[in-house]
Amino acid sequence: MEAHVYQWISQHGYPAIFFLLVLGIVGLPVPDETLLTFTGYLVFKGKLDLRLAFFSAFFGSVCGITISYILGRTFGIALIHRYGKYLHISEASISRAHSWFERLGRWTLTIGYFIPGVRHFTAYAAGISDLEPHYFAAFAYSGAFLWASAFIGLGYWVGDNWQVVEGNYHKGLIVLGVVAAIGVGAWFAWRKYATHRT
Repeated sequence: MEAHVYQWISQHGYPAIFFLLVLGIVGLPVPDETLLTFTGYLVFKGKLDLRLAFFSAFFGSVCGITISYILGRTFGIALIHRYGKYLHISEASISRAHSWFERLGRWTLTIGYFIPGVRHFTAYAAGISDLEPHYFAAFAYSGAFLWASAFIGLGYWVGDNWQVVEGNYHKGLIVLGVVAAIGVGAWFAWRKYATHRT
């Protein structure tokens, strides 16, 4: 799959970045971080414009996560029962994402982009939970901005070494995701504790 992604982006540029990320965020097996890192590398090589590459990635991510949210909000868990297998979405995955959503709230939409196995399901969980659209947009779209910036920036920064870094960052992502989740959880706990004391 990765070889096809490289080929599509090399041949079709910005439209390929946009549509592949839409499909990847919805749940199809697209290697999203690899795609973004490779995009940053092509910017480094001067084959893509940084602004156009970023906007293609950002709006692709935004469209993908919005589609997922609308599907979750409109059809609820019945959609997962019926069509989840076609999108590689299991009830267990949705349950995990829903649990994250219940514990960490709207921040899951932001930090979920950086956590493997969570990014694809947070919007479904938010939709199923009937999260208001303006809250969804604020947290999900800011996450898309940070995520696209981080991985395109990574590909640009490491340049010709992007594949070496790309081969190792999944472990780092898991660690980063766990640290971020603990940090957000600690912040919520402290806030709740401080509120009870006043």
